Amino acid sequence: MSGFLAWVAGSGVVQGVIIGLTFAYLTTVLVLNAVAKAETQTGNGWSAVRKAGHPGSGLLVRAALQKALPVVNVFEEAAYWTATSDGSRARLNGARAYRLHFPEGQLPPNDAFWSLTATDSVGYMVSSATGRSSVDSHSGLVTNADGSVDILLQPNQPSDAAQNWLATPPGRFKLMLRAYLPGPAVVDGEYEVPPVVVVQS
Repeated sequence: MSGFLAWVAGSGVVQGVIIGLTFAYLTTVLVLNAVAKAETQTGNGWSAVRKAGHPGSGLLVRAALQKALPVVNVFEEAAYWTATSDGSRARLNGARAYRLHFPEGQLPPNDAFWSLTATDSVGYMVSSATGRSSVDSHSGLVTNADGSVDILLQPNQPSDAAQNWLATPPGRFKLMLRAYLPGPAVVDGEYEVPPVVVVQS
């Protein structure tokens, strides 16, 4: 056995195969990342992959989107938007407080429900004093006088409008907004998620 290992260690052919496979793997990752980026639509700091899960997208696109979103429904069943930056393209950071303002009638249209979740940069949920890890269409959000809705994104519970508060983790974080059975405006691409705005630095 030791003789075989010594031969493998000294074999230029084996080393060449290992190097070749390593380059092939890295090239595949780069290609898949580039394809996924090309298929990602962005607006107001939010990103969405509308072709995820579609069987007619082609093998390369399907592989790239599967790598980017390993477990995801087709967009017509569940629309997903993610944000790692605010509306001014600055990275989301738990040291700041943010507001996500939905004008009247502009919450994500759907035939089931919507939800907004904050996670750390790895993807772990945030624990809060309310015990909630998300806000959604069943959270009883308080509306403003003009019918609009503000969701407060900050680490500490606000003194007012706590029902509209979503706790954020320390350091960089990301947001995921989901709409299940999204309405026609979402499916057709007419609906835009509003930008996340800093309210204090």
